[in-house]
Amino acid sequence: MELHSLFPTVVATERMAMDPLTLAGQLQTLLSLRGEAVSNPDEGCAWTGDLHGIWQLHQHHDFRSLADEVIARVWMYLERTGFDLDQIALHLQRCWPVLSMAGQVVGRHHHPNAHVSAVVYLSGDGQGQEGALCLHARHQLNELVPGLAVGHGGPIREHHSHNQSLWTLNPEPGLLVIFPSRLDHSVSHNNDEESLRVSISFDFVLTALASSAPAEYLAPHPHQWHRCERPLS
Repeated sequence: MELHSLFPTVVATERMAMDPLTLAGQLQTLLSLRGEAVSNPDEGCAWTGDLHGIWQLHQHHDFRSLADEVIARVWMYLERTGFDLDQIALHLQRCWPVLSMAGQVVGRHHHPNAHVSAVVYLSGDGQGQEGALCLHARHQLNELVPGLAVGHGGPIREHHSHNQSLWTLNPEPGLLVIFPSRLDHSVSHNNDEESLRVSISFDFVLTALASSAPAEYLAPHPHQWHRCERPLS
């Protein structure tokens, strides 16, 4: 019997080279940008820059080169997942840091206002004690009986490759992850009392080219949008 794993969700990973001096400077910059705040605002939630006015980190001179590297790899991701690059425009919508102290998490969520998301890690030892990235399956058709994969003594073997509810990645400096923005993801607890988990997130949007008529379901280029002024009352 041959099994066919159909309709894959494509997640890209790469270990990017990080210059130690540049990395040290970036970490100091992020600590300075965070200031006195340490959470989001619940003490158990990691500090995220997008909720504190730091959502265009790609425009900061310390991170422009890193953003350019990520953008180049997102183009590669699109090409390798079947997109005709001559028919789309790619826009970096926002970029923000996430700093997680001991005991902090990032809850399960997705990014409904973006199409492609990426994250680069600036810390970690590859063991996951600072908190792993968890990518969640929205639907588990292979569980056959709805809810069965939750476990609780059920008949599905734990961690079977054809019945995974999530996939985890342990952070380390330079690890880049690219994935569809609508894929649910979270970050597990930082269990290392001595370590700060540091990452930078990116959200991208796809549109048609400014010079072409948009394909169905693909938004026109923002240059072709018309801003509607609010009428005076």
